[in-house]
Amino acid sequence: MSNLRRTVCLFASLVLFSGSGAMQTAHVAGQVPALSDSVRVSLISILPGREIYSVFGHSALRIRDPELGIDSAYNFGTFEFGDAPLEEASFVARFTYGDLNYSLAVQDPAALVRWYWENERRASVEQTLDLTRDEAQELFERLQVNALPENRYYQYDFFFDNCATRLLDVLEAVLGERLAFEAAPPGRSFRQLLDPYLVGTRWVDLGMDLGLGLPADREATAREAAFLPEQLMDYLAVGSVDRGEAGRQPLVRRTETLTGPAGASWKPDAAAPWPEIVGWALLAVGVFFTMRDARAGRRVRALADGLFFGALGVAGLAVTFLWFVSLHDVTDLNFNLAWALPTHLVLAVVIARGRAEDGEPGRRAGFYLTATAALAALLLLGIPLWPQELPGALVPLLLLIVARAGWLARARLS
Repeated sequence: MSNLRRTVCLFASLVLFSGSGAMQTAHVAGQVPALSDSVRVSLISILPGREIYSVFGHSALRIRDPELGIDSAYNFGTFEFGDAPLEEASFVARFTYGDLNYSLAVQDPAALVRWYWENERRASVEQTLDLTRDEAQELFERLQVNALPENRYYQYDFFFDNCATRLLDVLEAVLGERLAFEAAPPGRSFRQLLDPYLVGTRWVDLGMDLGLGLPADREATAREAAFLPEQLMDYLAVGSVDRGEAGRQPLVRRTETLTGPAGASWKPDAAAPWPEIVGWALLAVGVFFTMRDARAGRRVRALADGLFFGALGVAGLAVTFLWFVSLHDVTDLNFNLAWALPTHLVLAVVIARGRAEDGEPGRRAGFYLTATAALAALLLLGIPLWPQELPGALVPLLLLIVARAGWLARARLS
């Protein structure tokens, strides 16, 4: 798998990688059989892995009936990436736009679990649910109908419609008001819920922080936090079902480790904060040369300033596209547009061509640079107050924008 594919899979799945378990299609196209009293329903949770596409883990529902020879894992996390360059490019384009279909696959659970362990050393935990035969039957029928070719595809959503939330949706549909959860809210936003999984991939964490907008900073409810497989596992563990005269009974009957050590868990090792290190280093270099320019009376460094504001403009195009064009909701209302303006590309061209030196073009560029420095300074000063959480690596970048844009503006307007 190429590095491009691995990187895109992280954003496209956010929760899972589909794996390579053997596909089963028995009973999907035909009549759904009546399950026996020996049927068991369980949630299989694949713990997070070390590869970039696997850091959030994976979930699947398992239905097993030894009397009928049924043992199927229902995986809502499969997608078609493609092998040819054009197919990969199409996947990236569709994902960026937000028009991405995921699908339900029916797989061999033993093969699924074995693949993750043998290929990625990722432990698997199984929670057997306390469902009656009738409840298991209804769940089975819903999943089988959902697995039909005309029903298996759905529009993927970062936080609200993915492989984990779909499993919880179908359980709630079967159990209805009898199902309840004694779970406290996590006290964290959607953005903050992702952070522990990304401490080993600092650049990816920064990219996601810059791409996600204000909707990602709303505090998640206990139920909403279950978009993450580990959170779903913990959520089911505090669930209960009303059994009438028998009172409320725990939803999870038994928990066991299928692969890996008992009680296995994995969290990534924290990597060095390279975005912050690089950011402060660039700030030091930028301030050094700005001070030299001020002493020497030099107005502009055409190549360096052109590249700098050009990079900001490209970032602005990405933020603008995600906010105003793409179908993603969680990338709307992004405060990063205050420093990443697409119009910086025009400024970069003007600077690179040396046309912003004298006369009216220079004064117009000066006013624009003044506004650029002011916006960056405002965003920087308000970091503790803004409702959107901004990454620490943004601080040196904002300081560099203030320093460089401020000097260039002064040189043109003086």
